[in-house]
Amino acid sequence: MGAKMAEISKETGVYPQEALAKVGTSDHSILIGVPKEVGAQEKRVVLTPEAVALLVNNNQRVMVETGAGKASKFSDKEYADAGAKVVYSSKEAFEAEVVLKVAPPTEEEIAYMKPGSCLMSALQLGKQRAEYIHALNRKKVTAVSFEHLEDKVGGMPVVRAMSEIAGSSVMLIAAEYLSSAKKGGKGLILGGITGVPPTKVVIIGAGTVAEYAARAGLGLGASIEIFDNHLYKLRRIKQLLGQQVYTSTIDNYTLGQALKKADVVIGALRGEKGRAKVVVSEEMVAEMMPGSILIDVSIDQGGCIETSRMTTHKEPAFILYDIVHYCVPNIASRVSRTASMSLSNIFTPILLQMADLGGAEEMVFNYKWFMKGVYTYRGSLTNAHLGRKFQMNHKELQLLLAARY
Repeated sequence: MGAKMAEISKETGVYPQEALAKVGTSDHSILIGVPKEVGAQEKRVVLTPEAVALLVNNNQRVMVETGAGKASKFSDKEYADAGAKVVYSSKEAFEAEVVLKVAPPTEEEIAYMKPGSCLMSALQLGKQRAEYIHALNRKKVTAVSFEHLEDKVGGMPVVRAMSEIAGSSVMLIAAEYLSSAKKGGKGLILGGITGVPPTKVVIIGAGTVAEYAARAGLGLGASIEIFDNHLYKLRRIKQLLGQQVYTSTIDNYTLGQALKKADVVIGALRGEKGRAKVVVSEEMVAEMMPGSILIDVSIDQGGCIETSRMTTHKEPAFILYDIVHYCVPNIASRVSRTASMSLSNIFTPILLQMADLGGAEEMVFNYKWFMKGVYTYRGSLTNAHLGRKFQMNHKELQLLLAARY
């Protein structure tokens, strides 16, 4: 077992000596299912083989559908060696007590789930329909959204982790599309060299994506301008970057003038109530320099640029008004192995806590930070925003729990 774990550790970059230590005292065992992602764009997996080894060593059972980790370069053999049961149908993986997915399940996949089980996945609100919620409620599934899940200090660990990856990736994407190698590219290097003016980058939003995008851009020598309507966010990002960057609140004139001179525009506004606010109009886009690139990271929440429309990793960009638009919703899937390791680091401790308490039901009841991620509970919609979006009745989760206990 030790030699096998050493091999897994070498692949994942995690230290097995610490990872394999038993951390719980509960004898309760939960059955965890990891189905293969069916979406062509989704290459991530929520648990790495190293995480499976830790869970199994702590008395948990894990079923992994064959090929679930293939796109992230994790083989079935690695999962089997770590102690997982490799299953050969998605139906079997979905019959677990707790199902872990990246993309939300299809209605067909929801039908495989056992009544009263727990689903932990992304919600991807921009793609959802009311029938998705109805399907979960018919099965009385307790569904937990990655986007709303909080940690003990009120942070949003999955959103933060994926935003770090997206922010670091967007500058690499921008550099690719600015080059002459891409259709419509301006033939520019992202950054600057001696005697040549630096590339101008406008970032809309001052959150985690903006922070990591700005770090990458500054490292390459680009000129960075950051816009946001929250002064505390602008102040925070200036302090974090430790360098002088131009910051401004969002108004049509100032933003419009900046866009006219920009080589790269990154839309990184996060919607506070589900949908991102559109702050870049079609007229603003039309006045930008030909060959510039727009990357709308907010596209999974509808986008903050009026001309944005959702694209895929297979066909990631389109040209409108001579401006390259890149609007892929799951940028982190481009670096699926890194993203998978990050997700695994978040969910492994949560699963161990869940097992220690006795299951997902007790997790919801005992931890308010976990409760924040729950949007359906035993046949009821519990998220007010989803209720308004889909014109469905919702019930307060705390009242449901009080009635149950």
